[in-house]
Amino acid sequence: MADEPRADVQGVLEAIEAMDAPAYHELSPPEAREMRRGLLDVPAESEALGREYDRTIPGPGHELPVRVYEPDGDGPHPVVVYFHGGGFVLGTLDSRDPICRTVAREAEAVVVSVAYRLAPEHPFPAAVEDAYAATQWVAEHAGELGADPDRLAVAGDSAGGNLAAAVALAARDRSGGPDVAHQGLVYPVLDHREHTDHASHEENAEGYFLEDAGMTWFDGHYVDSWVHRQNPALSPLAAASHADLPPASVVTCGFDPLRDEGIAYVDALEAAGVDVQHRHYDDLVHGVMSMVVDPLDIPSGHEVLDAFASDLGAALHESS
Repeated sequence: MADEPRADVQGVLEAIEAMDAPAYHELSPPEAREMRRGLLDVPAESEALGREYDRTIPGPGHELPVRVYEPDGDGPHPVVVYFHGGGFVLGTLDSRDPICRTVAREAEAVVVSVAYRLAPEHPFPAAVEDAYAATQWVAEHAGELGADPDRLAVAGDSAGGNLAAAVALAARDRSGGPDVAHQGLVYPVLDHREHTDHASHEENAEGYFLEDAGMTWFDGHYVDSWVHRQNPALSPLAAASHADLPPASVVTCGFDPLRDEGIAYVDALEAAGVDVQHRHYDDLVHGVMSMVVDPLDIPSGHEVLDAFASDLGAALHESS
């Protein structure tokens, strides 16, 4: 592994430390959400797309807010259902606006960004059921979005990567599930089981943006009973089989507590005969793909995001 993160990432880490702001685990969820406003929950100011708009779609007993990004050009386009990160406690549609806008433009795909319910107000499995319902709705109403239901991907970063993987498993296993053509997972959390042996949890416990204390805080709010921990909808690595899942693009970073979970998932997919493209950035940190707008606008963030969008576009357009 690299000795230290890249210089631009190190600059971000030093700037965050200099802010002397409280850590998430020192705050209540509402306080943590408020602290994020203006730092990570910032919409992009960039080139306009063909069309973009907010709406709601039917969820499991409630309405789900979504933001739809349509690229320029005639459709039908591939479609990506995107789930934001934030430990299942934080995150908004604005927080992944730069990511979704880039994916829509560079992958030439319709992107549907989903504002799923957050913990602790709505613990597991609320987010998973919202994510599955959104994917099912997009598959059934793709024509309304100018999209092709045969080229549908689920994608997300961190907690959102967990939801994308969980939806891919549920779509395989549930009767009448949506046909998912691809899963795009960026530094995903994939293992909530107790007593798991992932060395990266200890190696990267402090100092690299996502820290062990914060992970414990997120976990404590999202998982309200030990009985859930072996459930593949919570811990996709715990699935009895990873066969017959959609092809995947997986991003991992060297200075990330979740690094080894992502690598283990790549290994599990490959062992089950699933095609996987794995991009590992040895000298980057968790969350880097969100560091693409002021005040955290760094080349490394753009590099990861551009490659992720390119990989999604290649996978979805090649499947046509």
